[in-house]
Amino acid sequence: MSVEPEADAPVLLAGVRDEFVTRPWMSPDRHWPAYPGLVGGRDLQAGGTWLAADPENRRVAALLNGDGVAASEGRRHSRGELPLLAAAAGEFPPLNLSWYDPFHLLLGGLDGVRLWSWDGRSLAEEKLPAGVHMIVNAGWDREESEPRTAWFRPRFARAARPGWTTGGSTERFWGEWLDPASGAGMPWDDPRALVMRRRLPDGRVFASLSITLVAVAEEGLRYDFCPQPDDPATWHEVDTSWGAPADRVRRRRG
Repeated sequence: MSVEPEADAPVLLAGVRDEFVTRPWMSPDRHWPAYPGLVGGRDLQAGGTWLAADPENRRVAALLNGDGVAASEGRRHSRGELPLLAAAAGEFPPLNLSWYDPFHLLLGGLDGVRLWSWDGRSLAEEKLPAGVHMIVNAGWDREESEPRTAWFRPRFARAARPGWTTGGSTERFWGEWLDPASGAGMPWDDPRALVMRRRLPDGRVFASLSITLVAVAEEGLRYDFCPQPDDPATWHEVDTSWGAPADRVRRRRG
């Protein structure tokens, strides 16, 4: 996450979704009749999302699972509804937090970026200052304690910041940001890897299933998506216009 209040695009978000490969999902679109203004990928198991964008109001909300005390089995709600609620409201929604397992919820817009962290006991709220920040499952990694944060945060910080332009391919818009966002070619089994793949002892595979880039600016919201992190050629701009068919995306290559 990059925050630069005076830049053409004050908020830039790069997000990698890690999940079990057998969990079904759909690529970004307007999937929720209750939230017609929101665009995001849909988790078909629970119905929610890991990231929701509101193009009209220039907002994006993203969710990471956290560490802490789990919700009781009989009361648990899916955390996937949280980005929808936050992006739609433009604020942290009033909720009974005891219903949710630990999480970190980011909400970015023209007024800045806020982070809420719930550990199963208490909720913490912070506003991210100007700069490049990495949010991981343990939270805001200020000290670069994780190998991937220590390796990738400086690379995002050194990359030329995209300026706002209308249209154009993913490569042309994001420029130097695209390489670190795509994993910078690092092997999946490297402890520093941003894009990863692991086979667990029980045989299940946990891996990076998609990558998202979002830019928020006065002029609009830019949303790019990579559904196959092992194939950078699958990067494309998501069509956020009203009435776009589910399979309609802009796939400009240059």
